[in-house]
Amino acid sequence: MSVGTAFHSRLADLNVKQQWREWSGYFAASVYHDGHQIEYNALRESAGLIDVSPLFKYRVSGPGALALVDRLITRDATKLTPGRVYYTPWCDEAGKVVDDGTVHRLDDGSFRWTAADPQYRWLTMNAAGLDVEVAEESEAWAALALQGPRSRDVLEAATGESFVDLRYFRRRASTLAGIPIDVSRTGYTGDLGYELWIPADRAADAWDALMEAGRIVTARPAGMLALDVARVEAGLLLLEVDYTSSRHALIPEQAYSPFEIGLGRLVDFEKADFVGRRALLAEQARGGPARRLVGLRLDWTELAALYEAQGLPPQVSGTASRAAVPLYDGGRWVGKATSTTWSPVLKQMIALASVPARYERLGTVLRMEWTVEAVRGTVAATVVELPFFDPPRKRA
Repeated sequence: MSVGTAFHSRLADLNVKQQWREWSGYFAASVYHDGHQIEYNALRESAGLIDVSPLFKYRVSGPGALALVDRLITRDATKLTPGRVYYTPWCDEAGKVVDDGTVHRLDDGSFRWTAADPQYRWLTMNAAGLDVEVAEESEAWAALALQGPRSRDVLEAATGESFVDLRYFRRRASTLAGIPIDVSRTGYTGDLGYELWIPADRAADAWDALMEAGRIVTARPAGMLALDVARVEAGLLLLEVDYTSSRHALIPEQAYSPFEIGLGRLVDFEKADFVGRRALLAEQARGGPARRLVGLRLDWTELAALYEAQGLPPQVSGTASRAAVPLYDGGRWVGKATSTTWSPVLKQMIALASVPARYERLGTVLRMEWTVEAVRGTVAATVVELPFFDPPRKRA
């Protein structure tokens, strides 16, 4: 049975249509307003607040903490000094991704590890021989993503301090309405934004303070539908949609290496040995994986023609699709689109896709299946650079 997060006492009354979904055993709002477009616009034009408390959170501490983190993640943890945050995948022995998430180095030298899936068993299994403590803190900490071009204004108004100097993928402690919190310059929207880590027993008070501060820019709560559109625009992956965790894969083809899902840049072969390193080196020696993640832009004229053939105007959904859709080279199936959405800011239909390596070159044109009134057709889908949306303010 799903339960409310630490913010639920405030969010329940804001959800106009009571549209909820389950996320790791918690209620998560699909949409708060009459339409998710209102919330998407807040994320792209002002500021939105997203409850991300259902993320799994762990504290890794003790003399062997650094060794454990470095043993698991594909990045060099010795460079993860206090105040820094890594986005990283971690792999199994076969070099296939177990999950991806963030690892924060806290001021006391310990690490906050966040993930979409439970990781306690994986962390403790790999801690053999190390003097390290892994603490499950998922319920102890509420998490709130404050995202959008005016998010800094809201954060500064709420805390009374400047965050101009907090750089991209950095973190620092702060105080909000007398509540000690941690602030990281991270997010899942591809825009300027922050994530706030708040003691769960003070979550409601923190929400009130942020909403009061957000009045200056008409900040709004935002649900999963708006977030899904934003994260596709940002080219960000969703577990069990754009790739499958190796722990859940039923056949080899369902497991992905970092290089197959666009995360090869986060693999450091020069660092100390890590789980999956040998398999990933072998993959590179073979010339890299057979599949690659690409971005696709759909041809709007062709798409509109499919509707016109049925006597209809173009009718694309405003929500992102998480359904796998076949891709073709001529009449031959060659891959799949994994996430597809209409981008309001780009005024384009876009998709993330998994294709054979020979099709990853920018400008390559494939055919994507598109069905109108039960009649199957295809539209041209051109490989374009990721991310689709990458504003300078994200890193400014």
